[in-house]
Formats: sequence, C-alpha cells, structure tokens
Amino acid sequence: MAGWIIRCCVRYLAPMYACLKERLLEYPVTQSDETPVEVIRDGRGAGSTSYMWVHRSGEMYCEKPVVLYEYQKTRNSSHPKEFCKDYQGILVTDGLEQYHKIERELPGLRNANCWAHARPDYADAVKALGKSCPEAVRQSAAYQALARISTIYKLEGTLKELSGEERLKERKTSIKPLVEEYFAWVKERLKDESCLPKGKTAQGLKYSVNQEAYLKVFLENGDVPIDNSASERSIRTFCVGKKNWVLINSVKGAHASTVIYSITETAKLNELNPYYYIKYLLERIPELMNAEGAIAAKDLEPLLPWSEGLPAKCHRIRR
Repeated sequence: MAGWIIRCCVRYLAPMYACLKERLLEYPVTQSDETPVEVIRDGRGAGSTSYMWVHRSGEMYCEKPVVLYEYQKTRNSSHPKEFCKDYQGILVTDGLEQYHKIERELPGLRNANCWAHARPDYADAVKALGKSCPEAVRQSAAYQALARISTIYKLEGTLKELSGEERLKERKTSIKPLVEEYFAWVKERLKDESCLPKGKTAQGLKYSVNQEAYLKVFLENGDVPIDNSASERSIRTFCVGKKNWVLINSVKGAHASTVIYSITETAKLNELNPYYYIKYLLERIPELMNAEGAIAAKDLEPLLPWSEGLPAKCHRIRR
C-alpha cells in the first residue's frame, strides 16, 4: 500500500504540488516552520535527524490559502533559500538564524519574526519563581515583560476583521507606541548589569533586542501576522501523526508524504473533504494526461482546491 501511495504521488499528484507551489510564491506574505523527523534509509547512520518544512500563505489571506510540506535531510539554510529563490515578499518565521541568513542572501525576501517566540523565556522565569510570593512575581522583570507583550496581543486581537490597510493604520496608532515602549524598557533593563536578572529573564531580554528589527516588521505591513502560529497549526497534523508511526522508511516515502500532506492540508484550509478531494484528483488527473504522462498547468486550474467547478461531494458542507 505504501508503494501504491508513492507511485500515485510521483505519477499523478506531483503536478498538483508544483502548481500549488507556484500559487504560494505569488503571495506577498508567506510563513514557514520546520519539525524533526527520522527517515531510516536516507544514506546516513541510524538515528540521524531529518526535517519536514512547512510553507504556507500568510494567515491574513483567507481566500485560496495554500500549505506545502517539504522534506530535507538537514536544517541548513540552503533548503529554504532554494525553495524561496524566486520569492518576492515577506516571510514570517521564528527566530532561527537560517531564515535571517536567506534574507541577507535573497534581495527580494524580507524576514519577519514571531512574537510568540519572545515569550517562552519570560514564562519559564515566572514559573520558576513559583506561587509562594505573588507580589514578588508581579514585580519581576519577566512578569512585567509578559504583561507588556500580552497588551500588544490583546490590541492586535481586536484587528482581525479589518482589511490589511485598516489594520496597518490601527497598528501604527495603537500598537506601535507599545512596541517602542517595550523595546525601550528592555534596553533599559539590559543597561544596568548589576541589576540585570540572570537566567531565563536575561535570555528573554536579549532575545528581544537581537530580534528587534524582525519583530517590528508587522508594524509596516497590515498583512503580516504578529506571530507564526498559523504555520505551527499547519504542521500539527504531521506532528500528531509521527507520534503514532514514529519514523519514515525511505526518502521516497518522505517525498510522497510531502505531497499528500500538502494537498490534504490545503484542502482542509479551503474547507474541502480531503478524502473526496484526493479521490476526485486521482479520477480526473489520469484523464487529462497526454500520451507521455504529462499534464499542462492550465488543465490543473479546474482542479485547484478553490475551483468553483469541484463536485459537491468534495466540499465539507455539501453544495
């Protein structure tokens, strides 16, 4: 059965993956993340870590969303660089240096960072303080940092229903002053080495300063989300799955997984039933192929997840 799936992906579904990638790279804002996975027969020693990358359209784009998976043996920056080599836009990620590096190497790409990743060190510091003295916790730098970030998030949460242009206007008016105040406060804390909290709090303060330019990008474009949570949601299905199957047997299987997960996750975001959508693709694509087994990109247009021509059974809510 695994062999059948691999052959179906190579022969019939790979053209749809390529078509979706073209659409993804047309979005002005995209998002990426990655998760480790073990592939047994990849030419390396047992236990070697591979990575499944996820690339998706920006969270603010509710129409025609795209999610693509990509298998790579390593976490090297050459992989996202190759994927995004023709991309012109903003890429939202966590603070991984590999993404900063491709911003420096690809003139058309700008990297924005995730505010959710500015919180964990502070949260760990507050947790370590315990609950024995609530007043001491509230007076701690870690608690105050979390409170400032929480206020930014609460204001951002009120802007979800606005257009990109309206959201940007509101961000500049109400959120930008809070962001500037937060970074001024962080830098002030870091100036006095004698009063600087150690451990996780210090790590959190330094992380924010190091990522400042990337964390401020969302203030310049209303379509840039404040964090990369959408990518993490998009890769969650894979992460839950690997807790059951643990590892992938071969590189061919890993590549087939990228195709299947890409099409099914994109289908779900477009409110399709993944089973019936895959079934429909496997019925229609062979009919559209020429004698050499190729299919023109224009012939795939009616089969895209947002196509009005899809049969009713492909939709979660029957039309």
